[in-house]
Amino acid sequence: MAGPQPKQFLALDGMPILIHSLRAFAAVPRVTAIYVAVRKNEMERVQAQVAEYGFTDRVRVVEGGDMRQMSVANALAALPAQPDDLVLVHDAVRPLIDSATIERTIDAVAEYGAAIVGMPAVDTIKQVERTAHGALITATIPREFVVLAQTPQGFRCGLLQSAFAEAAADGFVGTDEASVVERAGHPVAVVHGSPVNLKITHPGDLELAEFYLRQRAR
Repeated sequence: MAGPQPKQFLALDGMPILIHSLRAFAAVPRVTAIYVAVRKNEMERVQAQVAEYGFTDRVRVVEGGDMRQMSVANALAALPAQPDDLVLVHDAVRPLIDSATIERTIDAVAEYGAAIVGMPAVDTIKQVERTAHGALITATIPREFVVLAQTPQGFRCGLLQSAFAEAAADGFVGTDEASVVERAGHPVAVVHGSPVNLKITHPGDLELAEFYLRQRAR
């Protein structure tokens, strides 16, 4: 979906993808504040959308960074949170997250200190070695040992801040928040996700999201 417009601003059922994601979290009473980290040149645009759709009292827009980890770190730094408070991190381009999954994630974080939404793998998983002539299989990983990570990913605020500080000191960049917390030695629980909680990445994903929205409206 390469193009001049970031995916979170694409229209889904006549509304920006980002707004769908914000609405999902705003619908959960236990979510008391929402922070959106965006690049500096996008802040004004997001602030205008937040105001247009009536989220001004719940949403704060903060400057992000060039990488996911930097954006989350900036949002964490802006939070007026205590170490035991619960923080959820969500991909803006997963607009079909539902309230029940958000609630289950909050419950799991309260119990374990860290939890992510994940889906069991249904395809056979192959570990490969990349070569100049292509990929060569080195192992087959049993599916029962694999989950496909989604978001939200949730943590006690102090735990996530500490893990991020360690990663920054060591120059480590994780693929997601859970990988940073795992590296710090804390176990991360998994909450069962849903295929509907898809990440808008390819043009076909937008069409599929439209289909799921129509099914919900029935």
